[in-house]
Amino acid sequence: MGRSRYKFHQNYYPYFITSSIIGGLPLFMNPFISKIVLDALCYLQTENRVSLYGYVIMPNHLHIIAEDEELSGKLRAFKSFTGRTIVDYLLEKNSKSILRQLRSKKLKNHRDSDYQVWQEGLHPKQIFSSKMMTQKMQYIHLNPVNVGFVENPTHWRLSSAINYQGGMGVIPITLFPG
Repeated sequence: MGRSRYKFHQNYYPYFITSSIIGGLPLFMNPFISKIVLDALCYLQTENRVSLYGYVIMPNHLHIIAEDEELSGKLRAFKSFTGRTIVDYLLEKNSKSILRQLRSKKLKNHRDSDYQVWQEGLHPKQIFSSKMMTQKMQYIHLNPVNVGFVENPTHWRLSSAINYQGGMGVIPITLFPG
C-alpha cells in the first residue's frame, strides 16, 4: 500500500482528522499510552501553535479537529514522535505480544523501523462552515456514547466534550466560537 491519497488542500481551514492504530489494536486502553498522545497534543498547541478545537481518543483511534498553515507536516511529526515513544514504552515494559503484533502488521515500505504503530494517512476532511464544524464536533464527542462506553459525552475522560460544557478537560483546547 502506498502513501495516503488524502490531502490537505487549503491550510487556512480547520480539518477533521482520523488516525488509527495499525490492525485496530486497542493501545489507548493503556493510560500511559493515551497520556503519550495527550502530551503530544499539548505540544502541538504550545510549541507548534496548532489550534486544537476538539479531540477524542478511543481505544484504537483518535479524531481531532485542528487548524494550522502547516498542519500536514506537523501531524506527520506528531505520528512519528508518538509512534516511537509508544514503541519505546512497550519495549521498556517488555510487552512482547503487542510488539509482535506491531511488527507483523508493519507495512513492507517501513524499512526504517521494526514496528509500525499508526496506519498510513490522516484522512483529513476540510471543515468549511460552522454547520459542518458543529456536525464533526458532535460526531467526535458522541463517539464513546455511540459505542456504549459512556451515557454522556462529558463522562469520557479522553475527549474535549467537557471543555465545551464549561469544564476543565484533561488538556486545554481552543474553543471554537460557533
